Formats: sequence, structure tokens, C-alpha cells
Amino acid sequence: MTVCATEMTTTAPLTITADGAYAARLAGEGEARYPERWTLGGPEPYAVPLPLAQPEEADSEVLPLSDGRVLIHRRVADRHAFSLLYPSGTYTGPRPSCPGAGPRTGELRLGGIDAAEGLLVRLLPPSPDGCAAYALAVAGGETTVWQVAGHGSGGPRRAAVLPGRCSGGVWLDRSGRLLSLDREQDGRVKAVAVDLLRGGVVTPLLQIAEDSDDRLLMAAPDSGLLLIRSDAPGEPRLGWGVLGSSRPVRFPECLRLEDAHPFAVQPGQILMPETCGVALRVGGTGLALWRPADRYVFRFTTPAGWLGTGLWTQEGRLRLPYTVPGVPCGIVALSQPAAPPPPVRLDPPPKQAPRPVPLQQAPLG
Repeated sequence: MTVCATEMTTTAPLTITADGAYAARLAGEGEARYPERWTLGGPEPYAVPLPLAQPEEADSEVLPLSDGRVLIHRRVADRHAFSLLYPSGTYTGPRPSCPGAGPRTGELRLGGIDAAEGLLVRLLPPSPDGCAAYALAVAGGETTVWQVAGHGSGGPRRAAVLPGRCSGGVWLDRSGRLLSLDREQDGRVKAVAVDLLRGGVVTPLLQIAEDSDDRLLMAAPDSGLLLIRSDAPGEPRLGWGVLGSSRPVRFPECLRLEDAHPFAVQPGQILMPETCGVALRVGGTGLALWRPADRYVFRFTTPAGWLGTGLWTQEGRLRLPYTVPGVPCGIVALSQPAAPPPPVRLDPPPKQAPRPVPLQQAPLG
């Protein structure tokens, strides 16, 4: 699966690991919310509830790891607390925060971050290596990237500190070393690359125009395809480019879709960005598929209960998760349609030779 980042106002209710093996969401409603893990790597998807004695708050965040555990971020009093949840046995009775029966849930507390005044904390998209987990903390004019799980972190530790207020979050490689953030400084937003292995060294990534806001929405490490939102064309537009290429960013007319947000890119297209299928969420509930080479957008009706996200297989199948009564964990698969052939351009028909006009019909004067 391609590493991606959704914009903060359009976060899907289900988060999928970079390899597509697991997913997690906060299930339930009202005061009966609980984490739920989806297993997607087997022959059939299935969901496992991970409730604890107390229900979760609506603003809690969950993030799946590649070993099947689920990271949860909670606001607890004056701290942002992080824990790992996992099924630890069989439970035959109802749980207080989860209707019906389910497994006993184990919890490994990882520590937390002091909730200073004005501090905003949110989880970043799943790391490509599937082991580590990171959070973005913004306060005043400074942003901190925290590693909150994985690689023997022993609790939250600072991975990088950047001047400016950052949002977004897109992984640029397969190792979880290079992270792109949209940094706001001096009234402009520019995507920058942060090297977490070198202590947070920052380098510019997008500079379409000096006075434009340039955000990176998604990246496909295999092909180098980048999905961008910028107002350089005169208004905020979706565009695409190639990482490391000298060619300019392109803004196709077919991507002029109202309220469109890319959420998945086809992986495995080595050095072939034009062939990558791109899935876009349109208007919150609509679905569109596009490839740079086709310059054409296909619109689809989404399945009932769609959770607003999905993942591509290397073979070009888009898997869309959904949940409805009777199907708590379902997947619908779509294929990228073939683009319509370009219009045939015919040479204009030859002009007919002038017909002799009888004298009585000839125009006079």
C-alpha cells in the first residue's frame, strides 16, 4: 500500500498499515466507543474488538502496527497518553464499553507528553516499516515530531524539532526515515522533508512559486509520484509531479473536482509514475479513480457503509473497506478501468468541384 496522509479535516475513520495487513478504527457511538482491529491480510477480512473497562473518548486516536497491536492516543487529564492494545485471551461475557462478547484486551502503557497550554497533538500516518509510530505536536511557533512506539523507544522521545507550525505528514521512503510535513512560516505553507535518522535535518521539498502555498498530500516511493495541492495556478488545485524530477508540477483539468482528496496510490510501479492508479474521495462520500497517463477521471458509486479509505494492490485492484449491519468487516474490490480511446481526428472532406450554374440561375451583378 502507498504511504499517504489525509488532510486534517478529512481524516477517514479507518487507518490502514502501510503493508495493508491490518487496520484500526474507533468503533461504537456516543459513550460506548472502543478500539477495533481489522485483519486484512488473510483470505477473508475480520474484525476484533479491543475494549477496556472504560469506554474511549470520541477524540481518541488509534493506529495499527504490522504485528497486530493497536496504538491508542488519549487525552488524560494534563497529559497526552499512549498505549498499545492487543487481544490477550478469550472473554465470554459482555464488556462494559463494547456490546456483545469479545476477546480480553491487554494494554501496554508507553508514557505520555505533558499537555502544555495550546499544545495540539495528533498521530502521524503509519510508518512504512510498520514497527514505529510517531505523533506531531504543535505549540506556538514550534513543531515537535515524537516517536511514541517502536524500535525500543522506551516511551515518547523527540525525533525532530522544527520552527514553524506543521501539518500534513507523508512518508517519502520505505524505511520510515524521510517524512514530509507542510510547514507554515512567514504566512506561507511549503512542504519540507525531515530526515529522522539525522536528528530532524530539514530540507525544502516543494517550491512551486515564491508566493504560493504548496502542500504534499501523498507520495508513492516506488514510482516517485507525488500528489500536491497548491494555489500556484491562481486557486487551490490538485496537481502531480515526480520526486527528484526537473519537470514542473502539472495541474490537469480533469482533477478540478470540488472537495477532492487522494487517499491511495497504486504501489509497485517502479519508476513509472504515469501508470499509477490514484483513488480520490470526492465530496466526502464519492469515489473517483485516475491515472496521470490517462488524463481522465472515472466516477464510481461507493458501497454502503464505506469507511472513506482503501488500498491498492500491486496488480491494480482497489480494496474498499465498509461496514453495515450484518457485515461488520467487509471489502469491495475495484479495478482501474481502461481509459477511453482518444477521439479520432479525420481530415476534412475534400471540397466538391464547383458545379456549372445554368445561365438563367446565375447571380447577376
